[in-house]
Amino acid sequence: MSTSIGRWFKKLVTDDETVDADQLSSEVDASGCQHAAGCWQGQQVAVLGRLRTVDLRPTDALATLVAELYDGTDEVQLIWLGRRSIPGVETGRTVKAKGRLALRDGHKVIYNPDYELLPAHA
Repeated sequence: MSTSIGRWFKKLVTDDETVDADQLSSEVDASGCQHAAGCWQGQQVAVLGRLRTVDLRPTDALATLVAELYDGTDEVQLIWLGRRSIPGVETGRTVKAKGRLALRDGHKVIYNPDYELLPAHA
């Protein structure tokens, strides 16, 4: 009983972003995936989080779909080369992605990740 009251009080005094980050971090723990903050360049990773943005970034030679995944600890850009869209890959969707982590302009990136679309959260 006191635990639920403690959670309720914590939600009452914390901002929405902090509560959302804590919830996402808990989901990552429960899934067995890695926290993005603990991943490093060259590592084979499995990350889980919510897509904050999804953008098409066309270049002269190749269309590129870029999605920003946030797991409550850090962000990872998921980049699909040669793709203009992927059904279900949309802002707010929860995604589990696997691949080799790279760094691009100081940002964590996974190119052409294997991914699993998970149920969207309300």
